[in-house]
Amino acid sequence: MALLIIQITCLVIILATSQPCQTPDDLVAATSPGHIMIGGLFAIHEKMMSSEDYPRRPQIQKCVGFEISIFLQTLAMIHSIEMINNSTLLSGVKLGYEIYDTCTEVTVAMAAALRFLSKLNCSREVVELKCDYSSYMPRVKAVIGAGYSEITMAVSRMLNLQLIPQVSYESTAEILSDKVRFPSFLRTVPSDYYQTKAIAHLIQKSGWNWIGMITTDDDYGRLALSTFAIQAAANNVCIAFKEVFPAFLSDNTIEGRINQTLEKIIAEAQVNVIVVFLRQFHVFSLFNKAIEKNINKIWIASDNWSTATKIATIPNVRRIGKIVGFAFRRGNMSSFHSFLQNLHMHRKDNNKPLNEYIMLLSACAYVKDSELSECISNQSLGLGSLAKLAIASNFSLRNDFLWDYSEPGLVHSIQLAALALGYAIRDLCQARDCHNPNAFQPWEQVQSRCSQECSPGEMKKTTRSQHTCCYECVNCPENHYTNQTDMDHCLVCNNETHWAPGRSTTCYEKEVEFLSWSDPLAILLLGLALLGILFVLAIGILFTRNLNTPVVKSSGGLAVCYVMLLCHFLNFVSTGFFVGEPQSFTCQTRQTLFGVSLTLCISCILTKSLKILLAFSFDPKLQILLKCLYKPIPIIFTCTGIQVVICTLWLTLAAPVVEENVSLPRVIILECEEGSIVAFGTMLGYIAFLAFICFIFAFKGRKLPENYNEAKFITFGMLIYFIAWITFIPVYANTFGKYLPAVEVIVILISNYGILCCTFFPKCYVLLWKQEINTKSAFLQMVYSYSSHSASSIAVSHASLDATNSNTTGSNPSSDSKSTASQKSKGLQAHVFADRYREKSLRVPKPLPRKRISSI
Repeated sequence: MALLIIQITCLVIILATSQPCQTPDDLVAATSPGHIMIGGLFAIHEKMMSSEDYPRRPQIQKCVGFEISIFLQTLAMIHSIEMINNSTLLSGVKLGYEIYDTCTEVTVAMAAALRFLSKLNCSREVVELKCDYSSYMPRVKAVIGAGYSEITMAVSRMLNLQLIPQVSYESTAEILSDKVRFPSFLRTVPSDYYQTKAIAHLIQKSGWNWIGMITTDDDYGRLALSTFAIQAAANNVCIAFKEVFPAFLSDNTIEGRINQTLEKIIAEAQVNVIVVFLRQFHVFSLFNKAIEKNINKIWIASDNWSTATKIATIPNVRRIGKIVGFAFRRGNMSSFHSFLQNLHMHRKDNNKPLNEYIMLLSACAYVKDSELSECISNQSLGLGSLAKLAIASNFSLRNDFLWDYSEPGLVHSIQLAALALGYAIRDLCQARDCHNPNAFQPWEQVQSRCSQECSPGEMKKTTRSQHTCCYECVNCPENHYTNQTDMDHCLVCNNETHWAPGRSTTCYEKEVEFLSWSDPLAILLLGLALLGILFVLAIGILFTRNLNTPVVKSSGGLAVCYVMLLCHFLNFVSTGFFVGEPQSFTCQTRQTLFGVSLTLCISCILTKSLKILLAFSFDPKLQILLKCLYKPIPIIFTCTGIQVVICTLWLTLAAPVVEENVSLPRVIILECEEGSIVAFGTMLGYIAFLAFICFIFAFKGRKLPENYNEAKFITFGMLIYFIAWITFIPVYANTFGKYLPAVEVIVILISNYGILCCTFFPKCYVLLWKQEINTKSAFLQMVYSYSSHSASSIAVSHASLDATNSNTTGSNPSSDSKSTASQKSKGLQAHVFADRYREKSLRVPKPLPRKRISSI
C-alpha cells in the first residue's frame, strides 16, 4: 500500500511539471500582504528544466532540483519578517513579502527584478520608462538577496534604475563594494577580500606553497580567483593549476569539466591542497566523482559550501581527505529553531516551496533520515509545479531533519538583512504614515541608515552595537587610502614608491629629490666655490708677477705656491660633485678628490712650518732635530701617499654607491651612500692628524718675525679647520634629506677659505699695499733686528741673574755704612755686564743672517 502511494505521488508530480508558467503570479514562490512589501530572491531550485540544448522560444521554464538548504533560507526570511511584525519596532506597520525562486539562473532572476520594478497598484504588470524615478512607486520597497554574486550583480544593475535597496546575505564578490557601479547594494557579509586573504594566510602558515584552485566561470569565480592569486603571491604561494567549471548546472559540459579536473588532480601528484570556490551543487558532483576515483587531498572550502550539510552527508565523504573551511559569524538561532519545530502550524497557502517540500517529504515518507536528502533530490528531478495530494493525518515534517540542514551563518545574515531594512523603515515612518504604501519611495531608504555612508578616504569601524549596519567612519591614516564608499578597510600604499596623506582616496608617487643645480642653497654654495676659484687664480697670477720678491721666495717658491693653489682649486672644484643627481662616478670622486687634495695642501703647509722653525731657531739641539726632519719632498709624498692608499682601499673594498632613501614619508632621497663609514672617518681623521701636527709646529713659531712669519697665520688657519670639522660631525650625523651633502660642502668651503686666506692673503697684502717691505734690504734689516733683539734678551736675562747673585753675597744687614757702596758696586757691575753683552750682541748676529737667509 505504501509503495502504491509513492508511485501515485511521483506520477502526479511528473504530470504536473511539464507546463511552463502561465501568469506572472506563477513566478512567485511565497507571498504575504503588508503595508510595505519586501522582495526576496532565493535559488530554491538548482536549474530550469528544458528539453532542448538551448531555448528556441522566450519562455521561462519550470525549475527542478529542490535545494533544502536554500528552502531553509527562504523560511529564515519569512521568520525574520514575522518577528519584526510581532515586535514594536514598526508600531503597527506590517511588512509583507514577495519571494521569488531564481532557479540559479540570471534569466529567471531578471524576470523577478522586472516584477519588483513594476508599478504599484497597477492592474497590469507595467514598468514605466521615465527620465526621473524620484516619485515612481514600484511594487516593493527593498529586496533581500540574491545569494550568488553573479545573479546579485545582474539584479542590482536593474534595481539601480530606481535605487531600490538590495541587501544580500551571501554575495561576497569584492566588486559589489563599488558604490559607483552598485549604489543601492548593501550586504551583511564581508567581501571576498577578507576570505581570500585568510585562506592565503592559512596556506602560508601551514607551510604549503604548491596548490591547485577550482572555481566557477562567472563574476564570483573570476573575481575570487583574481583576488586570491594576488594574496597567494604576496604570501609566496604558487598555484599549480586553475580549473574553471561552468557556472550553472543547466550547462551540459559540466560533467566533462569535472572529469577533466579530476584527471588534472591525479596527474599533479605533488599538489595536495586544493582551494575550492564553487557552489554547493558543483562540490556535490565533484566530491561524488572524487570518491569513486579514490582521490584524497586537503580541500579548502569557501564560505559558499563550508557548512553545507548536503556536502557533509555525502556517503563516504571522509575518503576524499580533510576539509578546512571559512564560515560566516553565527547568531542566536533559538527563535528560528522554535519556528521550525512549529512549521506544521504555519500557513501553507501562498507558500509554494513549503508545499513542495511537504509533497517531496510525503514521497519519501518511509525513507530513513540518513537517506532522506538523496531521496528528496531524486524525487525533485523534473519537478516544476506542485500537485495537490492528500497527506495522511499522522504525517510528520521531520523538523529535526530541517534543523540539521540549516546553516547558522547564513540564517544569521538573513536575519540581519531583514532587521537592517526594519530599522531603516522605522526611521522613515517616524515622520509619515506608513500604513499608506505611497508614504515613501524606495530610494529614500538608501539615505536612511544607522550610520552615515563612509566616503572614499574613510573606512568603517564597527561600534559596540549588536548590528553590523551601525559603525563609525574614521579617516584612513597616512600611507593608506580607500577609493570606494563604505569600505571595511583602508588599502596600504607601497611605502617605498608611493605615499598618501590622511583621508586619501589614492596613492601618490613619491617625488625623487636631491640637491639640484637649481636649488637656491646649491646656487649660493656653488657661487662661493666659484669665487674661491677666482681668488686662487688671482693669487696665482699675483705670485707669478712677483716671482723674485722676498715674500714669494719666503713662501717656498713658486712651485710650492702652485701646488698649494692647485690643492685649493681642486677643493673648490670638488664641491661641484656634491650637487646634482648622484651618479656612481660623482659619489666616488667627490670624497676622494677632496681628501687627497686637502691632504696634499696640509702636507705642504707642514713642510713650511718646519722650515720656519728651522730658519729662526737659535737652539742648536732643536736645529739638529729640525734638519733631520726637514725633507720637503719625502714628507709631502709620504703624507699624501698614505691618504691615497686609504682612499684606494675605500674605493676597492666598499666604494660609495647611489642609494634611494625611502625612509621619508613623501619623497625618495637620491643620495650617495658612503659605503664604509669607517673608511670615511679614517680619511677625515688622517687629515685632522696632519692638521694637528701642523698646528703644533706653527704655534711654536708664532712669535717669529712678523713681516715674513706665516706661523701665526697657519695657526689661525688650522684653528678654523678644526672648528669647522668638529662642528661638522654632530651636524652631519643629525641631518637628513636632500640637504645632507650641503652640510659637507659648507664645511669644505669654510675650511678651504680659512686656510687659503690665512696662508696667502697676508702675503697678497704685502705684495699689493706694502711693497716697501717686500725688498731684500728690508728683509735683511728685519732678520738683523730680530737676531739683535734675541741676543739682547739673552744678555739682559744673564746680567739680571748675575746681579741678583752679587747682591745676595755682598749684602750685610749689620753694616749700614757699607750699603751705599754696595749699591754703587751693583750698578757698576750691571753696567759692565750690559756693555759686555752688548759687545757680544754685536758680534754674534753677524754670521747668523746669511745662514737664515739661505735657509729661508
